[in-house]
Amino acid sequence: MKVIDCITLILVIIGAINWGLIGFLDFNLVSVLFGEMTWLSRVIYALVGISGLYALSFFGRLIAADDH
Repeated sequence: MKVIDCITLILVIIGAINWGLIGFLDFNLVSVLFGEMTWLSRVIYALVGISGLYALSFFGRLIAADDH
């Protein structure tokens, strides 16, 4: 697995855990750790969002792998 794929997967998992905490416990871990919409928390949110978009390419790779 490429390094960028591993980083993407880690960021997507962090985002999923944060959304789970928000949904189940009304607790935003990113805001607690980095502040409410500080520049750092905005960078974290942006990186998680970009990682989610990049992770869409995993579907193409899975489909291509099934063809072989």
